[in-house]
Amino acid sequence: MSEPTSKTSQLPLYEQVKGQLQQKIQSGEYPALSQLPSENELSELFSVSRITIRQALHKLSQDGLIFKVHGKGTFVSKPKAYQNITQLQGFAEAMSSSGHHILNEVLSIEFIEAPLKVASKLKLAVRSQVAEIKRVRLLNNEPVSYELTYLPAEIGLQLQNKQVDLRVSDIFTAIEQDLSIPLGYADLNIDAIQADDELAQLLSVDIHTPILRVERLTHDANEHPIDYEYLYFSGESFQYQLRIFR
Repeated sequence: MSEPTSKTSQLPLYEQVKGQLQQKIQSGEYPALSQLPSENELSELFSVSRITIRQALHKLSQDGLIFKVHGKGTFVSKPKAYQNITQLQGFAEAMSSSGHHILNEVLSIEFIEAPLKVASKLKLAVRSQVAEIKRVRLLNNEPVSYELTYLPAEIGLQLQNKQVDLRVSDIFTAIEQDLSIPLGYADLNIDAIQADDELAQLLSVDIHTPILRVERLTHDANEHPIDYEYLYFSGESFQYQLRIFR
């Protein structure tokens, strides 16, 4: 149920309505691609005029949260996220600052023998143990990325001992704040692949949908590799942005 709008609030009525609708969208009460109630229904729901509802919907449309289909109604947009590639940030760190709601579905955390490439990237001896973490990142309750992360075993154990909740925390944030290990820089390789059966299911897309794949090797402040991962993003939901100068 919606909170009543307040005529004593400093915010205009349409901004109050916009805020409540935005909260419903970001919480998943109105999921992506679902149809919003009609203007008449929203007018009754919020006890405001249709003009106020139109103003609120116009603002939401400008923000890219909803879209109109002529003759059919107003629908919730599939969330589209943008991350500045010039900064070393975790996904939640970047998205939360943009007003998005982030949650992680932790699929598994295991200690395994490092695959040869992983051992090489993390500068570990062959057959060393690593922590393997698989997560699906949810943006406004919609799956937007799948992350396959490898950490040296001692880092993984420290995160376990600190009882870091990876459902709500970025690994970068946990390493810096919980383990007091400052990060330095990351090397990235970016390419495009087609979604196989597993990725299609995890990201709720069709098989062969274009997927943005990011290979990222993060180093600590002492230039030691500490985090090697593959990030798979739905191209429909995510873009990296970069500004370069001559």
